Amino acid sequence: KKYFEEISATIGKFGIHGLVIIGGFEAFTGGLELLEGRARFEELCVPLCIVPATVSNNVPGSDFSIGADTALNTITNTCDLIKQSAAGTKRRVFIIETMGGFCGYLATMAGLAAGADAAYIYEEPFSSRDLQANVEHLTEKMKTTVKRGLVLRNERCNDNYTTDFIYNLYSEEGKGIFDCRKNILGHMQQGGSPTPFDRNFGTKMGAKAVAWITGKIKECSRHGRIFANTADSACLLGMRKRSLVFQPLAELRQQTDFE
Repeated sequence: KKYFEEISATIGKFGIHGLVIIGGFEAFTGGLELLEGRARFEELCVPLCIVPATVSNNVPGSDFSIGADTALNTITNTCDLIKQSAAGTKRRVFIIETMGGFCGYLATMAGLAAGADAAYIYEEPFSSRDLQANVEHLTEKMKTTVKRGLVLRNERCNDNYTTDFIYNLYSEEGKGIFDCRKNILGHMQQGGSPTPFDRNFGTKMGAKAVAWITGKIKECSRHGRIFANTADSACLLGMRKRSLVFQPLAELRQQTDFE
């Protein structure tokens, strides 16, 4: 919002006819602001398409974001490596913190894929009793043949039950039964070579976004000038179940939990 005048000037200066914005939740909110700015600045009345790309997978209107699959693979591989290190040491529990903002996608899916004992996420509130129950489960597990544990925690799952808190609790309660290690995966989740799924997904999204924006530019052309101010000229391209659909930002705004 602070830069509407500069943005409008740039759009005018370079004769920009449409915008494809690639990004995460911030790209989505930025797109919504540009949509609001159309009333005051005619230059912002160009077709606008948002392509969700973030490891957090938290963009409204899309089940998948570009990059989430690659991050998920990285986390799962790391969990496998950590479990391998734990195999040599009997009775060890690893607490691993994943990224994802307030969205528990990475922690949940990696937990399922890596065979974790628990995954703590924001969407599913948990109490000290739940933590206690998980510790008891691990204590029982150490009596069996599989003498290792894996616990995942999403970075924003709880303000008070931090990774350190959970690590300290497990360490204290597990005294004499198992020992604990913690690992904050950090920014390595955002690197690495993209998975084939992400590469193909990105290609499809890019092609679809450009085809859509080309069509909209033709639709909105009047005497060599572009004027797009309808709700359906500012969309987010998202994967819903098995199809890629363009959804007006104005509609998605109603469904979004901004907090």
